[in-house]
Amino acid sequence: MGRWCGVRRRTGAGGARPPASGRPAGASAVRPWATAAVRLAAVAVLLATTASLPGGTALAAGAAGAAGAAGAAGAAGGAEGYAFADGAARVEGASDTAGAALLQPGATYRSSLARNDTLYYRLELDADSDTYVSVTAVPGSEGEVTAVDGVRVAVRDADGASCSLGSATFGAAHSPRPVTAWGMREIEPGASRCQDAGTYYVAVERVRPEDSPPDDWDLELTTATEPRPRRAGPTEPPGTWDSASPEPLAGQPERRAGGSGFARATAVGQGVWQSDIRPGQTLYYKVPVDWGRQVYASAELGGSDDASGYTTGALRLGLHNPVRGEVDDAAKGYTGRPAAVGLAALPPVAYPNRYASSRQVGALRFAGDYYLVVHLAAQVADDFGDGPFGLTLRVRLRGTAEAGPGYTGEPRPKGVFELSAADRAAAPENGATRDGDAAMRAVAVGGIGTGSLLLAGLAVWTVTARRRAA
Repeated sequence: MGRWCGVRRRTGAGGARPPASGRPAGASAVRPWATAAVRLAAVAVLLATTASLPGGTALAAGAAGAAGAAGAAGAAGGAEGYAFADGAARVEGASDTAGAALLQPGATYRSSLARNDTLYYRLELDADSDTYVSVTAVPGSEGEVTAVDGVRVAVRDADGASCSLGSATFGAAHSPRPVTAWGMREIEPGASRCQDAGTYYVAVERVRPEDSPPDDWDLELTTATEPRPRRAGPTEPPGTWDSASPEPLAGQPERRAGGSGFARATAVGQGVWQSDIRPGQTLYYKVPVDWGRQVYASAELGGSDDASGYTTGALRLGLHNPVRGEVDDAAKGYTGRPAAVGLAALPPVAYPNRYASSRQVGALRFAGDYYLVVHLAAQVADDFGDGPFGLTLRVRLRGTAEAGPGYTGEPRPKGVFELSAADRAAAPENGATRDGDAAMRAVAVGGIGTGSLLLAGLAVWTVTARRRAA
């Protein structure tokens, strides 16, 4: 990336009012209230447990798995069932800027892109905030794609001058998968282009339409704004940092299935996580990374009974920042024997990283949820079968959390560049994996305890109500 230029009272039969005393006429009149109490108690337990965990899902997966799976199935589509964000508004891209629909800051949208289209969307920006747009293109799972095809995103001002240009391609595996490109409008000291308040446009197209599959691609678009920092800081990237790659994290793997899209990414912290993956499938995980911390990750694919073929770039691991911009990616071929791929050593998250010329460093410009995206090429099935294959994800976080720059306003969406206390419990400092697990358990127990107290109180209320009715 670099520097891109109240409850209603019920009546009885026939609408008769309750007795003037306010007491139920009989035991049957109490039952709806007792049932409601039990239901409320159950909901309280579930909500208290879920909301207390990192990301709201870390240990609630068992309780909410069925609902989550049903929701994912209802929202899925495209390359091996990409799950779009719930409630994402439908928006049609225009063929020119004159008819471009407005994208609101902090919102998520769905659209579609034909092979030969260039689509336009509109932004109304101030002169104080940096603005980011991401576009995830989801091709059909059956189409043939080329290594250099993908999606391109440009942000331009009202005069057509380029503010940024970014693209994402499918890569050497030629495997259909969701690909995400991002663009931005930045406020830069001394810059003359794209600095004014006003109308801007986002242009979206395929990178190689002449070689692209004929079917339309589904799109998921997100927008985010970052206000100016409260205090001025350095305008040069950090000069030095610990660039040595640490040893891969050891320990007993914990089962944690990956999500099927950015909006459904599974929350993980430091640790060793295990799942299954099938050819053509893409899994999403989110890792809370605070200011001043470094994230390292690797993915390992288990061996196959048939080790007689080869798939180029079969296992791919990518890291995306809180606005879904890609930070780094790596891929490894597969011969049927166990294979591993790791991300490059990356600097700590810091606000001044945005001034670096390196795309990887520049993308590490804010704290928040970072996304690990794992894809297994569809072509693996040709030589090694449909699987599933065992997948191990190792995540390590180093460094001590620091205070961020502080913003003069509220980023949109709210909280996108900060971590909650539950997030920090999932990401312990200085390799304290066990402490982190203990913190997660403590938070979970606290949530369950709160729910249990609510349940006990409501149960007492229900018994009292029944005795009065009797």
